Amino acid sequence: MSEPVVVHHALGSYPVYVEAGALSRLDELVLQHLPGRRVVIIADAAVDELYRAGRFGTAPKSFETITFPSGEKSKTRESWAQLTDTMMRQGFGRDTGVVALGGGVTGDLAGFVAATYMRGLPYVQAPTTMLAMLDASVGGKTGVDTPHGKNLVGAFHPPAAVIADPGTLATLGEREYRSGLAEAVKHGLIADQAYFAWMETNAGAITGRDVATLTRLICRSVEIKAEVVAGDERESGRRAILNAGHTVAHALEQASGYEVPHGEAVALGLVIESELAEQLGVAPVGLRRRVGGLLTRLGLPERLPPGLEGSALLHAMGSDKKNREGQIHFALVAGVGAMHREKGWTTAVPANAIRAAITALTEAAGANRRPVAGSR
Repeated sequence: MSEPVVVHHALGSYPVYVEAGALSRLDELVLQHLPGRRVVIIADAAVDELYRAGRFGTAPKSFETITFPSGEKSKTRESWAQLTDTMMRQGFGRDTGVVALGGGVTGDLAGFVAATYMRGLPYVQAPTTMLAMLDASVGGKTGVDTPHGKNLVGAFHPPAAVIADPGTLATLGEREYRSGLAEAVKHGLIADQAYFAWMETNAGAITGRDVATLTRLICRSVEIKAEVVAGDERESGRRAILNAGHTVAHALEQASGYEVPHGEAVALGLVIESELAEQLGVAPVGLRRRVGGLLTRLGLPERLPPGLEGSALLHAMGSDKKNREGQIHFALVAGVGAMHREKGWTTAVPANAIRAAITALTEAAGANRRPVAGSR
């Protein structure tokens, strides 16, 4: 295998393997990073079926598997309780290691199980979606959603390793595949102008799922996130820049009852927050147009659908984790590859400015609008 990207954290480091065919060696890599442990795979039902059918390589026969229903609606405290209760019934002890096999929901949920079961178990992330490979599997954040908002209950718990196989992306439907690309756009936008420009140049190869191009894409995104996370593991400072687009995105998800997929919500969040940065004068005019242009070329939405009103989004933003003293905070971009910094890495924004940015995107919708779930 090629050299992994190494992510550093307070207690050490872990490798992120990015190579086509890596899941064919899951047995070997898991045993290398979870030596001497009874291993349980936690996967959603759809991924488990693909894995057992050999779509990701040879399924290991030595590991036990526990499944849960697919989808964001399973990322709850109830699912966490059901999984941990199942593990207790099956006699898993402190000598257990967990493998989170699947997308971002699985990584967050299984990671939270690992973080809390018997006061903490080591685990390996084996992401199978673009969103999970680029972002969710790296950084050690685990958790579940609540009726009050996304990821409000969780823990920081770094994995022992991440095994990202770009070959598994061939199993994704077109919409799910493209949805994950929003996080790559975010990484370029917040930290690497050259990477953003490379995506603009290579959008065709990216949407065409060229494996060599995807390997480079995933590696660069992981490198960017690893660099940010290493300097602020517990999200007390600069790590907040990884939330660019996410104040709006989480509100969109919550307001739509999680009918808007996370990646599409992030895409819309990046556009609206770019518009907001322009209106506040912290970013140059034209930023929103450039961001929206790349998202469109990658098959992602840049216009809000009808039915998601500004008042509902503002209400949902009230529970965002970045908020301080009753004010809604945003991680705002100052330009492609650079973040705005005032007193810290986030900026308090008044409700009237947020409403104006949302209205601008709603009213700007034209013939090229791409619908998102729940818009019909």
